Amino acid sequence: MIMIVKVIEVIGASDKGFTEATENAVSEVAKTVKNIKSIYIENMNANVENNKIVSYAVNAKVSFEVRGSDVS
Repeated sequence: MIMIVKVIEVIGASDKGFTEATENAVSEVAKTVKNIKSIYIENMNANVENNKIVSYAVNAKVSFEVRGSDVS
């Protein structure tokens, strides 16, 4: 049996931290994609205002398994 895995690139954001930004990315993808297998954080960044971090973001690649008729 052949397993096909697709990868999409997303950005997750949070005002609390990188962990929550990553969790938000997975949660958003999970709304429309099934069979998520992994997330790879490609880049992390934070925005600073008045010498304080005000937001966090991760650029991530989310992989998911495609089964049977889902293959396109």
